[in-house]
Amino acid sequence: MYFHPSYLLLIPGMILVWWAQQRVQSTYHKYSEIRSSLGMTGAEVAQTILKHMEVHNVTVEPVAGALTDHYDPSAKTVRLSEVVYGSDSLAAAAVAAHECGHVLQDVKGYKPMNIRASLVPAVNLGANFGPILIMAGLFMGAIGGIFIQIGIALFAAVIVFHIVTLPVEFDASSRALRIIDELGILQGEENRAARKVLNAAAFTYVATALYSVLQLVQYIILANSRR
Repeated sequence: MYFHPSYLLLIPGMILVWWAQQRVQSTYHKYSEIRSSLGMTGAEVAQTILKHMEVHNVTVEPVAGALTDHYDPSAKTVRLSEVVYGSDSLAAAAVAAHECGHVLQDVKGYKPMNIRASLVPAVNLGANFGPILIMAGLFMGAIGGIFIQIGIALFAAVIVFHIVTLPVEFDASSRALRIIDELGILQGEENRAARKVLNAAAFTYVATALYSVLQLVQYIILANSRR
């Protein structure tokens, strides 16, 4: 198995990603056990927000899995994990509102969201084939350098995607917090709880972006070690 000292660079990133995942899970678990004062389920929160925004072409439906909540702009559907869809917890309200924040981004033509969507094909290509080309190039002769350069260029698209994702997610959370406060969906201290849930979730995107940057740096170091 090929090993290079540059792999050690990835360890801090791995630790950061692990810590971020543990933080979001623990924060979500804590507030998933506290019912909101109004007792609205995640589905009801989403439907109330969509109605308030006068968005009538977006549906809300449950999806299997945990923390699988997302908004699908192509299908005009807010998909909430089953534990969020039917739960009246503070965590469920925060998550449902966040996904509606993405709906509002779509309605308003939020540019970073459109840019992120346009990058998906390149990201899939870069994430799947970039590392393969880089590793293959390391074991080739002179022609290997070309494979490494192409692999690094492909993987760079992943970095761009993660960087663009940050404002998209932070903006969706900001919109969500404003609207649940405006509609009175959560009361007083409940809004602080929602902020904690969304901040913990947002930090996972920060950690993932930083880890991807470390990966790119490590690939560049590997490429330079061939010279």
